[in-house]
Amino acid sequence: MDKTMTVREMVGRLKSGATIGIGGWGARRKPMALVREILRSDVTDLTVVSYGGPDVGLLAAAGRIRKLVFGFVSLDSIPLDNHFRAARQAGSFETLEIDEGMLQWGLRAAAMRLPFLPTRAGLGTDVEGLNGALRTVTSPYDDGEVLIAMPALRLDAAFVHVNAADRLGNAIVTAPDPFFDELFCRAADQAFVTTDRLVSTADLGGFPGARHHLVERSCVTGVAHVPFGAHPTSSGPDYGFDFKHLKDYNDAGFADWRGRFVDLPSHDAYLAAAGGAEKLAALPLPVF
Repeated sequence: MDKTMTVREMVGRLKSGATIGIGGWGARRKPMALVREILRSDVTDLTVVSYGGPDVGLLAAAGRIRKLVFGFVSLDSIPLDNHFRAARQAGSFETLEIDEGMLQWGLRAAAMRLPFLPTRAGLGTDVEGLNGALRTVTSPYDDGEVLIAMPALRLDAAFVHVNAADRLGNAIVTAPDPFFDELFCRAADQAFVTTDRLVSTADLGGFPGARHHLVERSCVTGVAHVPFGAHPTSSGPDYGFDFKHLKDYNDAGFADWRGRFVDLPSHDAYLAAAGGAEKLAALPLPVF
């Protein structure tokens, strides 16, 4: 089954009020072409689940978020996203701010179709008290330990970016860290993948490359070929994050930034505005 589609077709399946998960981590492998397409649509009132980077900053600045479920929002080398900070300080959306491990556990519970998973993460911290939605459970065994019952984070749709994929929905991540993109896909009713390279199944690495596969193709709803689709975030080992672009974004007014890099007629126009494919391909990989 050919699952190729455009990012516009992917976003066209979204409804206002939906709960969406955005893969990647901070300024690393974010499906930014999809985020820009959401901004060009009329979809709003979203609940967004993310280990946030500029994806959250842009959606927050545009007023598309009703509720944000997150462990952090950061541009990596730039600690704070100014657009996210301004929107949050203005009280523009509800928040469920939780420990990074709790976010992972919520996605895992949803992926396993469980109502919650018990965890020690968050116990004895302000996270427990500040989030009225959280409950505790007591172990039924002799230890009687009290644990936080992290509720499942069920998603209407998940958006992730990968290094390569085929038309059937097989997708590989060759970066050092796949983050929790697998769980985002499994927790969602629909999972949409953008890929830097669209290749034949034979070119996905065969048996030796199986360890790079993100998730079974049955979990993938659609695949869009979007070279440099994660820019300005990184998509190692293919390209690093664009520090200057991220800094300029962070320092700019949102309306000006939107006019220069969002409200464009095509992804090719975006790449030209960002400096061209040759420049982006030469972006160095981050060193941590």
